[in-house]
Amino acid sequence: MAETTSDIEFANRIHESRHHGAGPGRPGQEWLEILEAVVLAAVAVLTAWSGYQAAKWDAQSAAAYARSSGVSVQAQAQQTLAGQEHLYDIITFDSWLEAKHRGDESLAAAFQRRFRPPFVVAFDAWIKTDPLNDPKAPPGPSFMPEYRSARLDRARELAEESRADFERGVATRETGDQYVRITVFLATVLLLTALAQRFQIRAARTGLLGIAFVMLVLAVSWILKFPRA
Repeated sequence: MAETTSDIEFANRIHESRHHGAGPGRPGQEWLEILEAVVLAAVAVLTAWSGYQAAKWDAQSAAAYARSSGVSVQAQAQQTLAGQEHLYDIITFDSWLEAKHRGDESLAAAFQRRFRPPFVVAFDAWIKTDPLNDPKAPPGPSFMPEYRSARLDRARELAEESRADFERGVATRETGDQYVRITVFLATVLLLTALAQRFQIRAARTGLLGIAFVMLVLAVSWILKFPRA
């Protein structure tokens, strides 16, 4: 009977020893649990914030790409119209020149009246070079500095605007990708914190939690540094 009582007391001591080593009353255990709770709460908030920022920047990037595409279409339309106007100028001028060489002044005057106003400016400047007699004169009005195309100038402006929108889309997309990387980084912090909670060895638990905390601070510094939408 005494032997049985001794075995029971020994088992009770082992049970008490286990609870003393793993329970919340262990010295230093409470501050670890508090730090883990703080890290988990911070990770939850920062992950939501990073995801929100990533979505906002991606939306801005998509909008910039859409604007770039629309403006590019407008630029191509203006360039096409400018090409058609240039072709019209060439055809009417060649017809005028042919009539002039045939000596048909009436027909030449008829074609001249059909010149577009911007072409007339270049034509008048070209005529002043005495092109019919001077072989060194420019081949035609379209080679004169006065020959300008408003549509072509507009096409260049739109092309530049489209390029700026595209670059803005690339930049905002990169910012969104940075926030996505932060989200992945925070997921690693969450994993380390969860692993730390599984360890009963205090050194291992403290080490993992310390690494997680350092990574959390690094993530916070990135979030503060990156632009916000």
